[in-house]
Amino acid sequence: MAQDNLNIRKLYALSSENKRFCFSLPLKHNIRIGKREYEVQLKSDEKYGTYILWKNRKYPVEIIRSRQNKYEILFNDISYTFTVETPFSIQRMKVLSTTKGKAEKELIVAPMPGKIIDVLVREGSVVTRGEPVAILEAMKMQNEILSPVNGTVVKVSAKANTNVMKNDLLVEIKL
Repeated sequence: MAQDNLNIRKLYALSSENKRFCFSLPLKHNIRIGKREYEVQLKSDEKYGTYILWKNRKYPVEIIRSRQNKYEILFNDISYTFTVETPFSIQRMKVLSTTKGKAEKELIVAPMPGKIIDVLVREGSVVTRGEPVAILEAMKMQNEILSPVNGTVVKVSAKANTNVMKNDLLVEIKL
C-alpha cells in the first residue's frame, strides 16, 4: 500500500559489492537473461522447504538473516547478502557518498566460511583491482578472493591451511 502512495515503480537490490539489480513493480514470475525470458516460481513444501523452480530444477532458498532492508539468503547452499532499495534511497546513497571523505583503506573479508588454501600476496605487495589475493575452499570448491581496488597490501591476516568464518578479515589494502 505504501508503494502506491509513493508511486514507486522500481525496486533495487544491491549486492555486498554494490552491484545493482533493478526490479519493475509489480514483480513478475519471469526473469530475462539476454533476450530470452524464463519462468521462475517460488514454491514451498514440507519435503523440500522453500525453493525456486527454474527450468524444472529446484534450487533451495532460505532467508538466514534480515535487518531493515538488508538480507542474507542461502541460495543453493551459497550465502548472498543484499539490500533492497527504492529509487529514492539509491539517490540518497549517491548524495551521501559524495559528501563523505574518501576511504584510505579497503578491508577484504571472507565471503563465506571455509579454509584458506593459499595467500597470494604479502605485506607491501602492490595489487590491482580484480587480482586474486587468496584462495578460499568452501563446499569442496576453490574460490579466488579478488581485490576490489588498486593499492598496497598493508596487512595480511589470512594464513594458508587455516579455517575462517564469514566476514573474517583476510587482507587490508591501502588505497
